[in-house]
Amino acid sequence: MNRVAQQTGQAFAVALGAVALLSIMDAVMKHLVIAIGIVAVSVWRSLANLGLSAALYLPRRLPWPDRTTLGIHVARGVLGTIMAFLFFWGIGRVPLAQAIALTFIAPLIALVLASFFLNEQIGPRSIGGSVVAFAGVLVIMLGQIHAHFGPQVLTGSAAILGSALCYAGNIVIMRRQALAARPLEINFFQALTVMACWVVALPFVGMPAAAGWQWTWIAVAAVLSTVGSLLYSWAYARGEASYLSVTEYSAFIWASALGWLVFHERVSLTTVAGALLIVGGCLIAARRTIAAPPEIDLT
Repeated sequence: MNRVAQQTGQAFAVALGAVALLSIMDAVMKHLVIAIGIVAVSVWRSLANLGLSAALYLPRRLPWPDRTTLGIHVARGVLGTIMAFLFFWGIGRVPLAQAIALTFIAPLIALVLASFFLNEQIGPRSIGGSVVAFAGVLVIMLGQIHAHFGPQVLTGSAAILGSALCYAGNIVIMRRQALAARPLEINFFQALTVMACWVVALPFVGMPAAAGWQWTWIAVAAVLSTVGSLLYSWAYARGEASYLSVTEYSAFIWASALGWLVFHERVSLTTVAGALLIVGGCLIAARRTIAAPPEIDLT
């Protein structure tokens, strides 16, 4: 295996690890949304994220990013705020596995966006892997046709679909951002922008409720979010967005397991069949010839 292929394979593995950590965070956030509400959990987690990322970034006394890079940080932070709010509000009303299945439109949209905005070539294996994985999503959704959808599930699903559209753009921006800045810088300015967005929003949404004993889980969510974001930044600096975006499909496996274990959400046979197709799609997309990424220093 040549150096480029090995490096890109490592990026794929690291992206899978990031998905795993962020999937666990999703389960923690679902618990928190149910316990203290979406505004409270969003504000307090954003504050915890900012404190942790600042502790990692500011002591290094690195140069301030240039205007272009700062604009990328702010753009992704604003988009990420909207994306996260819609998603976490949605998972408070929708089973985790179903919620994650709905988000799988994001990597497919990201494939197209990456070709337009990043001039990335969409390889046949990326397309084939995405089609197979999306077929798995369709199998899962067909299994849900006869289920009873209440008003909360429908509005929650709509919010998650809106979040998925935002995340498609987020995947593309993440690739540009990872080529322009180091992971700690990305994580700090992401957290700073998100916190700034919530400060602006507070007069309209009201002050958040007190976290109480939920602070432990907020801290856990912040750590998982920070580590997952750092892993994503590392991976997307070494692999194309159209290639790594397929790793998002592995989140369904985690959502199914965590939904069953933590929230007692039933996993059907169609869910298992769809999950197998999703894993197969990831494996197909992982096996392709990779172009050398730009030489960058992220140490």
